[in-house]
Amino acid sequence: MRASGILLPVSSLPSRYGIGCFSESAYEFVDQLKAAGQKYWQILPLGPTSYGDSPYQSFSTFAGNPYFISLEELTEEGVLTREECEAADFGRDPGRVDYGKLYAARFPLLRRAYERSRISEDTGFQRFMEENGGWVRDYAIFMAVKNRFGGRSWDQWPEDIRKRWPYSMDYYQRELYFDIEFYEYIQYVFLKQWRRLKEYANQNGIRIIGDIPIYVAFDSADTWANPQLFQFDAEYRPEAVAGCPPDGFAADGQVWGNPLYRWDYHRETGYDWWMRRLSYCYQLYDVLRIDHFRGFDEYFSIPFGDATAHAGHWERGPGMDFFRRMRERLGEREVIAEDLGYVTDSVRRLVRDTGFPGMKVLEFAFDSRDTGSANDYLPHNYPVNSVVYTGTHDNETLTGWFAGIRPQERRMVRGYLNNFRDSDEEIYWDMICTAMGSVSALCVIPLQDYFGYDNTCRMNQPSTLGKNWKWRLRKGELTEELIGRIRDIAARYGRL
Repeated sequence: MRASGILLPVSSLPSRYGIGCFSESAYEFVDQLKAAGQKYWQILPLGPTSYGDSPYQSFSTFAGNPYFISLEELTEEGVLTREECEAADFGRDPGRVDYGKLYAARFPLLRRAYERSRISEDTGFQRFMEENGGWVRDYAIFMAVKNRFGGRSWDQWPEDIRKRWPYSMDYYQRELYFDIEFYEYIQYVFLKQWRRLKEYANQNGIRIIGDIPIYVAFDSADTWANPQLFQFDAEYRPEAVAGCPPDGFAADGQVWGNPLYRWDYHRETGYDWWMRRLSYCYQLYDVLRIDHFRGFDEYFSIPFGDATAHAGHWERGPGMDFFRRMRERLGEREVIAEDLGYVTDSVRRLVRDTGFPGMKVLEFAFDSRDTGSANDYLPHNYPVNSVVYTGTHDNETLTGWFAGIRPQERRMVRGYLNNFRDSDEEIYWDMICTAMGSVSALCVIPLQDYFGYDNTCRMNQPSTLGKNWKWRLRKGELTEELIGRIRDIAARYGRL
């Protein structure tokens, strides 16, 4: 069945208190998706962000981001007042997230809400802890101890708690009891609010596409609580880290720094940790986009401590064995395989054998260095079992991309679109229609592209810090006129 959706991170929603969250604006956006004839809302990872504010570097692969908790709902519950929320400084620009001010203002309010909540008497909280206690307790202790040591990475903690010696764990659980319960409370409120929003979306015919990174951050509860899952030495420090090799875009390659999995151990345990991770994800989302899908086929290993990727090498991943186990444990589940970048024949074979749709990005189709008609990203080459995007959260906006490409590439675009107008002012609409008209079963458009915004509204520029993950939709910006135009396009190409 043909369908379409919109990519918009939760953080980019309008809201009163500094960042998009599970407030009334999120429900309004669901209504707007429905009115626009869309069937999918794709978001970015929901985990708590660490330094750099990237949702792909989280303190936990299971936990939810405290920033997304609706303060309005907490005022309705009576654990906060509107005056307290209004007095906090979350920044003055409704079109940008100010993460520094958000961090300083949000946590004191959440702590105040916790202290008024009488959460230990809440039967819903008790049930939540019974169902999710394992990962919740690991995350809560991790965050409480991290705060005790001034936010330092866990590899810099004293050996007793770094290695989770039993007497040390008992000591900190007693010493930091209320700090730990605070983080448990945050996760309870997050999940309760998110489930309510997701249920509302599903009731209105909108399915949620979640996004999970293949790797976890080194400084995370996942690595601290489960060192046996990763390529660590006897002192629990990485032996090698993830990245990608040197190429035409990065002469030194990229060193991501994420710890690598000990896939032989995962295989021996039937991939139990991964299956629990995926099972929980399917409680949060209807469809999963797995980032860096290539890593299941083979992954690039770089010696820990190297500043470049020159000494790295490829190693084999778990391959189809992983996905056979996934089907045995979880049944048939919907996955989008992020298979972008340099793709080998073995990666193509893995995607084909899983049956998962891969990704096509229209911006990748018009590279003057590849003038052949066999380019996989040209729409006439798409298979039906694929998901087409104009661009992703890591790409330029359509308008910004078109303005920055070479003159011969702009001619390629115009020729492919059969567009020879004197003005390129609204060529992004032609690009959107080309994606929507393709045979790909699903088409997902970043919301910025429907507005024709330039790169000042770009979500992320990889390998840069300080300017990413900040763009926000302003209240009233998504008008009924634009919603109607999006619906017309969906109808025209059979995606209603």
